[in-house]
Amino acid sequence: MQSPLKLTRFRPRLLDAMADYNRERFFKDLGAGATVGIVALPLAMAFAIASGLKPEAGIWTAIIAGFLISLLGGSAVQIGGPAGAFIVIVYGIVERYGVANLLISTACAGVLLFAAGLFGLGRLVRFVPLSIVVGFTNGIAVLILLSQLKDLLGLTVAKMPADVFSQLHAMALQIGTFNPWAFALGVACVAGLVLWRRLPRLPLHLVQTRAVQMGARVPGPIVALVTLTLVSWGFALPVETIGTRFGGIPEGVPAFALPDFSWETVKQLVTPTLTIALLGAIESLLCARVADQLSGQPRHDPNQELMAQGIANIVTPFFGGMPATGTIARTVTNIRSGGSSPIAGIVHALTLLVVVLLAAPLARHVPLAVLAGILVFVGLNMGEWREFTPGQLRHFSRHYRLLMLGTFFLTVVFDLTVAVQAGIVLACALFIRRMSGLFSVELESMQPPVLTYRIYGALFFGAAAKLDEAVNAAERAPRGMTVVLDATHLIYLDATGVDALRQLHRAVLARDGVLRVESLQPQPREVIERSGFAEELANGRPHTAEA
Repeated sequence: MQSPLKLTRFRPRLLDAMADYNRERFFKDLGAGATVGIVALPLAMAFAIASGLKPEAGIWTAIIAGFLISLLGGSAVQIGGPAGAFIVIVYGIVERYGVANLLISTACAGVLLFAAGLFGLGRLVRFVPLSIVVGFTNGIAVLILLSQLKDLLGLTVAKMPADVFSQLHAMALQIGTFNPWAFALGVACVAGLVLWRRLPRLPLHLVQTRAVQMGARVPGPIVALVTLTLVSWGFALPVETIGTRFGGIPEGVPAFALPDFSWETVKQLVTPTLTIALLGAIESLLCARVADQLSGQPRHDPNQELMAQGIANIVTPFFGGMPATGTIARTVTNIRSGGSSPIAGIVHALTLLVVVLLAAPLARHVPLAVLAGILVFVGLNMGEWREFTPGQLRHFSRHYRLLMLGTFFLTVVFDLTVAVQAGIVLACALFIRRMSGLFSVELESMQPPVLTYRIYGALFFGAAAKLDEAVNAAERAPRGMTVVLDATHLIYLDATGVDALRQLHRAVLARDGVLRVESLQPQPREVIERSGFAEELANGRPHTAEA
């Protein structure tokens, strides 16, 4: 017996990319992958530390998840790994449930992501309104900036709480521990990254110098990490480093370990699991859409991408990793560096592996203020701040502004899950209101014994009440009237709409009249026939339910 569910075929984009692969593309992918791998190192450490985890959790997530997502994914150029969007979510889960339960939630979220892709739900992510995406993206960016204040200012806070107001209160209480050396390193890092990105915009005679051309090719985060770490180490600045907080990064590959798993624990982790899965799906598929636009490659397969993300999030927790998804900054770097196939993503993971195995002991000297500066730069670039300017807001409808600003507010004050859920519910409510506003019933002619109405739009549960005026008119009409509904412009009808038509039919029959519904479009006609209302109109009597 054939299953009613149509499962998605598992076919990684790598197989298609290999069909016309050649030596020239390989060397371009090799260079792009090596570049992205170097860029990923400081970001992976920074994301993990900001999430309340050890730096190696981010590094090995970038290696393992990045490798699996490129190997099995549905995008030609997307780079997977730990992402800034997860910082606030992961920190809250670690604070409330602990690291062990974060690993279980991540693995369970991976199962949900794989199932979503397997059953073809990848395209549903596109139904999330742009206003909600902008709202929670800017909200996450603000939370990332706030979460880095502690290390940027060099404050001594024993344990940072999870919610934003408690964090601000805790930092305010410890403002006396402000470290000017840490602050100077963090500000220098942000300023350096901004200036480094502007190198290509320098006057032409400066850009054409060989030194500037070669320097501009080196990723800004690596330049900031190396130079400021050398400054801190060389002058023995009194700032907190990876070594002083975490004791450095362990050398060698982490051991495979099973979390303490039980169904009772899983039941308590439903909310964090759904949060990780939802955010991972949205972030990954939005990133893949951006990659499609920038790369010119064939469009990504959203279902295959979700299955790859699912597998990556199932595997990485067994090596102490954190949630992974598509990463916009590293994906854009890959495209601009010449990456054109999943080989670049695989090379990125292998490059990162080699760098970590060779340079792990040196990471203990990295100041946390420098990593905070890198994340501040990420947060500033992550937000779409122009959308919040008064001039730009005036161009949007009230519905769009309400959704965007409401989602932003809920993300900052509460959390992403509440924001997205409330945003989607509000979007549905506003959509229903708007669609109901498009439905209208107009009296076309009243020439006894015929009363003609013309109906427009969609007659559904949100607009059915607008048919009451015709019902009231039919109840007051002279006996024997024929009521005609011209449905030429009726584009949609649902069960509630059919029930409203039945009420009109009963009112007409009560006055010994006749109801005719004419010029039906295919969808309304199908609904009327399937519901039995067409037969009621033909027989001239309403349907009566048996007791």
